[in-house]
Amino acid sequence: MTETAAAAHPQAEVFRHLAHINHKVLHINCEGLSQQDSLVQPEPAGNCLNWVVGHMVNVQDKIIGMLGGQPVMGDALARYERGSAPLTDAAQALPLDELLAAWDESATRLDAGLAGLTPEVLDRQVPDSPSKNPDETVRTLLGSVMFHQGYHAGQTGLLRRIAGKPGAIP
Repeated sequence: MTETAAAAHPQAEVFRHLAHINHKVLHINCEGLSQQDSLVQPEPAGNCLNWVVGHMVNVQDKIIGMLGGQPVMGDALARYERGSAPLTDAAQALPLDELLAAWDESATRLDAGLAGLTPEVLDRQVPDSPSKNPDETVRTLLGSVMFHQGYHAGQTGLLRRIAGKPGAIP
């Protein structure tokens, strides 16, 4: 984005920066993990790293669509929806490398959508707010989504350790 455009839309630049950090953190935490590693379940409860990565791609796909872009995986991510049961059957899990490739493509598409944000788009109400907030705007939803993605990116660091691997971020 040009310096002029960045100055005109500083909030878009903040969202782009946060998305870039979340993208990088997820990759660092998944480095060297196998499909089997991604399916290790935390005890006593929770979701495995495979589910968390798929869930993050799913959320990002929805935001890409909201911003007018083409989602990467769409319905293929139904198993990773918010509130779905923990992923305990390896046969239901998508390959981690496929999820990470989708994560990379979704990062590119999300960045393009965020780069095109205008104040008018940011202030537009969201018709289907995930939190059921009738006053939800694109701006407030993007803020929540960036927090959500950061939360789950951090979880991948813990799930990496639960899988028996050393921490990846010092």
